[in-house]
Amino acid sequence: MNQEVTAYIENLSHVWQAELCERLRQMVHESIPEVEERIQYKKPHFLKNGHYAAVISPSKDAIAFMIMNAGGLEFPKGFEGPAERKWLKIREGDTPDYEMLARLLTQASSTL
Repeated sequence: MNQEVTAYIENLSHVWQAELCERLRQMVHESIPEVEERIQYKKPHFLKNGHYAAVISPSKDAIAFMIMNAGGLEFPKGFEGPAERKWLKIREGDTPDYEMLARLLTQASSTL
């Protein structure tokens, strides 16, 4: 785990955002055991073999979880973005399906 990413998450202004980001971070590490993480473009990025696999992007009222290398995968309703990257905006009170996110992330990163 990268200390910069830890500090970034700990310094988010809302407790619910920090808790959500930490849960997403754990899910990424469970889905891609060899993942590397770093702060890039002022937000947490997760890489596999030097290629972007996922991004956590906080905003004022949501956390966007982006899955890279998503071309050819079927995403459920609620995801946004072009074919090569899809994201799900998660707001306070939402209960994301972590198993579904992990499955999609594992599929998307399998060719990286």
